[in-house]
Amino acid sequence: MNIFAIETSCDETSASVVLNGLKVKSVVIYSQIKIHAGFFGVVPELASRSHIENINLVIWRALSDAGINFTDFSQKIDALAFTSGPGLAGALLVGAIAAKSLACVYKKPLIPVNHLDGHLYSSLIENRSVKLPFLSLIISGGHTELVVVEDFGKYKVLGSTRDDAAGEAFDKAAKMLGLSYPGGPIIDKIAESGNPEAVRFTRPYLKGSWDFSFSGIKTALLNYLKTNPVRNEKQLNDICASFRQAVAETLCFKSFEAAKKFNLKRIVLGGGVSANSLIRKIFLETGQKNNTKVFIPSLIYSTDNAAMIGCAAYFKQKKCGLKYDNIQLKPNPSLPLENWRL
Repeated sequence: MNIFAIETSCDETSASVVLNGLKVKSVVIYSQIKIHAGFFGVVPELASRSHIENINLVIWRALSDAGINFTDFSQKIDALAFTSGPGLAGALLVGAIAAKSLACVYKKPLIPVNHLDGHLYSSLIENRSVKLPFLSLIISGGHTELVVVEDFGKYKVLGSTRDDAAGEAFDKAAKMLGLSYPGGPIIDKIAESGNPEAVRFTRPYLKGSWDFSFSGIKTALLNYLKTNPVRNEKQLNDICASFRQAVAETLCFKSFEAAKKFNLKRIVLGGGVSANSLIRKIFLETGQKNNTKVFIPSLIYSTDNAAMIGCAAYFKQKKCGLKYDNIQLKPNPSLPLENWRL
């Protein structure tokens, strides 16, 4: 089954052709980083405009890379999928309209996909050995969620962020340090030359809860910089390394404690922050020590992409069936992660 998927929840315009949920025949991603860098964050209006300007070309390229054109689209594509939320309202609308238009023209079923579902299953694209149930950690600019995935579309959300998401904490830390946007990859690169033990930032474990909180680490950095302003490259390297270490240890500790508590031997990461080199390293090493398999998507599938939407859409239709009446469905910017309904 070939699914043509579109993802426009935030600042990446992406389209992909996915065969049977696991074989990516094409994936095209247009990043808006340069557009938003000067604002130290995503500007919703600019994001929407960029999606409008680039969606047609991205769709054409994704189809072309898969050996499909608009004349044989009807024969080679079985269903359309799009991100229905959460995300930026205007951005979501662009992808929804594009997918609905194609579904109407070619009379294809339409599969709405939760963006978080995409991150949950992104590791399955390259790791077919992932078995259910597993513990999933979704870490991105807007989300930090710890979820027990009992079956496809059957979840138990253990905890989420009470304030800043992990990616947001990195971006705000970078701004405090005078670095550019997006902060996560920049801090990750600089941290490689620093001493992670140079500064002892707080680890907010929130005993008795599976929730996360990164506002404390952010405040600790702010207070540290008030009395220890950055004066040289070595100091900057050490601060970045120490901050990265604190975030990585917090995420890792919570995840493995949850896996132990719920007797799960598989942990699956997803979301843009899972591209962080230390987070990948510390999870894999801890997994080996605890006899727990850790699955992390490759970098292209860690950040927002349409292939993960196509993957999730395939398993969703297998469980819930294909529908032709989703054309009236409206995107929901605040869509929570929820169980699939038949």
